[in-house]
Amino acid sequence: MKVLVINSGSSSLKYQLYDMRDESVLAKGLVERIGMDSSILNHKPTGGQEVTEVKEILEHNTAIRKVLSMLTDPEHGVIKSIDEIQAVGHRVVHGGESFKASALVDDPAKTEIRRLFDLAPLHNPAAMMGITATENNMPGVPQVVVFDTAFHQAMPEKAYLYGIPKVLYNKYKVRRYGFHGTSHEYVSHIAAEFLGQAIEDLKIITCHIGNGGSLTAVQGGHSIDTSMGMTPLEGLMMGTRSGDLDPAIVPFVMNKEELTVNEVNSMLNKHSGLLAISGISSDMREITDGMANGDANCTLAFEMYEYRLRKYIGSYAAAMNGVDVIVFTAGVGENSVVVREKVCENLTYLGVEIDDALNAIRSGEPRLISTSQSKVKVLVIPTNEELVIARDTYRIVSELK
Repeated sequence: MKVLVINSGSSSLKYQLYDMRDESVLAKGLVERIGMDSSILNHKPTGGQEVTEVKEILEHNTAIRKVLSMLTDPEHGVIKSIDEIQAVGHRVVHGGESFKASALVDDPAKTEIRRLFDLAPLHNPAAMMGITATENNMPGVPQVVVFDTAFHQAMPEKAYLYGIPKVLYNKYKVRRYGFHGTSHEYVSHIAAEFLGQAIEDLKIITCHIGNGGSLTAVQGGHSIDTSMGMTPLEGLMMGTRSGDLDPAIVPFVMNKEELTVNEVNSMLNKHSGLLAISGISSDMREITDGMANGDANCTLAFEMYEYRLRKYIGSYAAAMNGVDVIVFTAGVGENSVVVREKVCENLTYLGVEIDDALNAIRSGEPRLISTSQSKVKVLVIPTNEELVIARDTYRIVSELK
């Protein structure tokens, strides 16, 4: 079975085509600047040359049509006909309490995704545009939705409820949902396989840190707590997001600066974090370069980032009454030697000891970076959220037959 995986944003559309016989990627690509007359389509067939086209793509329906055309192109395509694509999987950020697992796209599922627009106004409507565009261009092909929040639905009430009037949960479902669930689930299982241990026997802290970032306490294979909340704003300090802050700051700043709700929301999501403290960038590579060159603001930004990350690791070790494995993944987690080094050198009270030579190795494979004497195994595991979506899509569609 060939499965097309789609991650649809408001003005972008990422895709990968999988052959599920061996889970190989046949092609991948990205459509950017949807809605403009200078939209960009980057298409990369596996083993072939990358192709870039700049054309007018005004909406997602056209974007999907262009992607399908590229996949079947005589020169740059990887299939002869779109009929070879037997299923489509979509990443959907928010599944609320309605979706505890991936689901087949049908009318009730689409209705529920729309109902959840209020919980993820930037993401769920975009995912729905991708689903609708796929239906228009590939009628009759089954579609599956895979949710960032689903893995975290195992959290107990004590972890997901906030200390506010419970009527707000009862009426509006105000609670912690967590995100990056497909990544946290994937790397925790890979960690158990890598170590040759049953995941049911392990206490794992997964650190998905990129431009956005979240930690999850995975006990017995289940998420029991996670750092992002009702929205992806809570938790760690991130590239442009503030992370945790005193909620009283919001009305205080709104009053002092005469900001609207939209303006303060933009400030906290797009103009805070590493970018705000460093004053130069949200990219950890530029932050560490600046720190190495003696930039005081970059140094402060890095120290705040590392400190909060380390605090969350400590809190999740407390939540699980111990930790067996710490996993670093995503852009920063997989690539920043210095972030891993600084975090781990301050976790010696847990018995963490990393091997500097192993930590310095760059590899696209799961690897151990802790010493043989370390009481906690520390791993670097490349995440693969697209593969999780492809696998769930393949499983659900196969069960239809």
